[in-house]
Amino acid sequence: MEEILNAIPHRPPFLFVDRIVELSGTKIRTTKEIRPDEPVFEGHYPGQPIMPGALICESIFQTGAVLLSKMMGGVGEGVPVLTRINNAKFKSIVKPGSTLDIEAELMEKVSNAYYMKGKASVAGRTSVTVEFTVTLTSQAP
Repeated sequence: MEEILNAIPHRPPFLFVDRIVELSGTKIRTTKEIRPDEPVFEGHYPGQPIMPGALICESIFQTGAVLLSKMMGGVGEGVPVLTRINNAKFKSIVKPGSTLDIEAELMEKVSNAYYMKGKASVAGRTSVTVEFTVTLTSQAP
């Protein structure tokens, strides 16, 4: 967890990456344990909670940010900020108690834009796929 906290500025309760599983070149794999006591489940389909698709996407975006941070040697060059989401597809629901397996890959860099794609799945079943773009911005003081 410390490695993730050092890589991106996100903090609980808005941190959706728990562990780096694999990092190689322009690809990364992470995980997120979807705990039943997550605050979002109090209001998102009470009694039959499911992880919001937007937060699953956020886990992919944060995984991509960790990848860029690792590739650049830390957040010194700037913080990745989401600028575009393309082709988001929601394929299966994620329930509390699941382990989310997350992947992100850098596809192309053009100037200060980083074009990425990602996927989140549970037990080998794809939940979300998405393409996204980030740019680097200066850290707030």
